[in-house]
Amino acid sequence: MAKFDIVMPKLGESIIEATITRWLKAEGDMISEDEVICELATDKVDSEIPSPVEGKLIKILCKEGEVVPVGKLIAIIDMDGENAVVEKDTAPVDVPEAKTAKVVAEEKIPEAASDKFYSPLVKSIAKQENISSKELDLITGSGKDNRVTKEDVLEYLKTRSSKPAPVSEPASVKPATTTQTPAVTAVSQPTPSQAPHIKAPTVSASSGDQIVEMDRMRKLIADHMVMSKQVSPHVTMFHEVDMNRIVNWRNKMKDVLLKREGEKLTFTPFFIEAAARALKDFPGVNASVDGYNIILRKHINIGMAAALPNGNLIVPVIKDADQKNLLGITKSVNDLAERSRINKLSPDDIQEGTFTITNFGQFGSLTGSPIINQPQAAILGLGTIHKQPVVIETPEGDVIAIRQRMILSLAFDHRIVDGALGGKFLKRIAEILENFDESQTI
Repeated sequence: MAKFDIVMPKLGESIIEATITRWLKAEGDMISEDEVICELATDKVDSEIPSPVEGKLIKILCKEGEVVPVGKLIAIIDMDGENAVVEKDTAPVDVPEAKTAKVVAEEKIPEAASDKFYSPLVKSIAKQENISSKELDLITGSGKDNRVTKEDVLEYLKTRSSKPAPVSEPASVKPATTTQTPAVTAVSQPTPSQAPHIKAPTVSASSGDQIVEMDRMRKLIADHMVMSKQVSPHVTMFHEVDMNRIVNWRNKMKDVLLKREGEKLTFTPFFIEAAARALKDFPGVNASVDGYNIILRKHINIGMAAALPNGNLIVPVIKDADQKNLLGITKSVNDLAERSRINKLSPDDIQEGTFTITNFGQFGSLTGSPIINQPQAAILGLGTIHKQPVVIETPEGDVIAIRQRMILSLAFDHRIVDGALGGKFLKRIAEILENFDESQTI
């Protein structure tokens, strides 16, 4: 019998586990090569597992709803096809699991009385830091269904290690005299401040109210937004921009580009290009905070918040945006936007962002105060582009003219971005947009 093992694939650089949301095939079903056998969900994006071979599914080793580490065996396919025998649950499966699963078995921490699930990584950290199972159960989880994540454990360790050891009271203390050496008080090094745990108020439904449970993605978005506001002290600045040059140039070139390249020219690529250039000038904004360390990112990867048909939000990322011209950015924007709409983004498409842009203007809003996409240091909000009368200085004197204007908003992490840096960065973006070269071609 020629067996083929299906293991949980690596879905992205930082993804170590995934939840099996639905099995599309049952034990005993025949499967064609590249046919999808199950659907997965991570804290980033949904995905699927296609079968690399043709045969009969003889064993399913993980249940729907189970969180499975990368590399763990989840199913077995017999490539003999119709002649294969489906293995019963009582029969032992003599196949080696991936290294990840073996390590968990060897380094298993004592089981707690509760039935909480802990990922292999969380268990490994707990073992290394001598966190007992009872102590682990006390950590508040920020993951799906309140599951404890690696970040939760690391944050807990910071608080745990900073707690002072108990000090016993001395029996008696003699008054100091002028000849005594002054006592030296040991001062511990500061540790990153911890956001207090805030308990949400109890909410009750009244007669006639409708209760709608959040779907999985909305829960993740809600948790991520709350976490961001607790982690980063947000400051938001606003800058009004004259978009006349860009509006006129786009109106002239959009039909040309559509006919020649088959690409729609929206306003989004102009803002991504401007942000990428400004981030090169002000690398302190293209950064993240790790405790008391500032990580200045080498790559400029700009995420663009995209609304999904179901009302949720996803942020695909344009990698190395500073190395692309306007046409290259336009193609990337259109590709990611289309695949967002049809739920065909891969996990890598939404990872490694260093800065984010969100567009309030598409809904007619003049401006907005966005929430930082952690662990980034800033996010740019785009208001609607609209005509308004403005005073323009000319050699002959001031005149009132109708111009295309908009408001940019920049929310930044005040731990590492001060008002001067944030203001200069936002002003630089405005300068790039207002001085757009109308003579260029695309």
